[in-house]
Amino acid sequence: MSKYFIFWGERYLFNPTFFQNLLSLVLLPLSWLYCAIMLIRYKISSEIDFGVDIISIGNLSVGGSGKTPLTTTLASHYKNVAIILRGYGRNSQGMYIVSDGKNILQDVDVSGDEAMIYAQKIPHAIVIVSENRKIAIQQAKRMGVDIIFLDDAYSKHDIKKCDLLIEVKTKNNRCLPSGAFRERLWHSKKALVLVDGIDFFRKTTLKDRCDKMSLITAIARPQRLDSFLPKVVSKNYFEDHHNFTKNEVESILQKDKTESALVTYKDYVKLEKFNIKLSLLDLEVEVDEKIYTYIEDYRAKKD
Repeated sequence: MSKYFIFWGERYLFNPTFFQNLLSLVLLPLSWLYCAIMLIRYKISSEIDFGVDIISIGNLSVGGSGKTPLTTTLASHYKNVAIILRGYGRNSQGMYIVSDGKNILQDVDVSGDEAMIYAQKIPHAIVIVSENRKIAIQQAKRMGVDIIFLDDAYSKHDIKKCDLLIEVKTKNNRCLPSGAFRERLWHSKKALVLVDGIDFFRKTTLKDRCDKMSLITAIARPQRLDSFLPKVVSKNYFEDHHNFTKNEVESILQKDKTESALVTYKDYVKLEKFNIKLSLLDLEVEVDEKIYTYIEDYRAKKD
């Protein structure tokens, strides 16, 4: 039942039906109140300078936008780098060092799927999960980093940082609860807005391909994968950050009579422990050089 409501909510927020749009209009007064509160919260925030270069990769709406592959590409470009994120979907609380830049120190249950992606894809990066980003920043500084990337931290207005925002296209551009937007790009807030297909480009690599595959994935708005998919026997969508069991994956493969589960990297880090045949649809991005220039200009001015 929870899966039904999650997918219903994704349709409501990003591609509403006629009746969902009516509901959105009814909730508009609450959206205006919410947006006003978020504006006041921004206005009363005072930036803290932590004495280290901090880059935030985010988006204004709820749900997926490609933050993880973009952050992976940008952070890979730097030495003495840390990535800090909240760790949605993890079975832990508090701060954990997932990778110290030499070894992966936690399993995916503790780290969450996105942090494990960073730890595996960028072996030289320090990866920290924490609900409190400030504590994690101090920890990264003690570990000697020169630059920190914050995953999804636009709303942390009390942290001095350089904000990069991924533009998300939606037919419903209202604030919560009428629409998908958690915040607006406030007029006095400086941020570089990045457009998919102009400022960065997605590319996919299919590894360990089989003739018959079942797509099994737990990412936000999984229909985003459609343009990258090879031929599959079935598409099996689970709610974002879903914790799979071996039985539910095996039952899909048995029902479809397929050779492997086609997964994204976000799914792969959770399924690799099951010793099930996996085909990996690995999504990466190439970025325009102007993004690196923007970051370096920020770092130079900050110094």
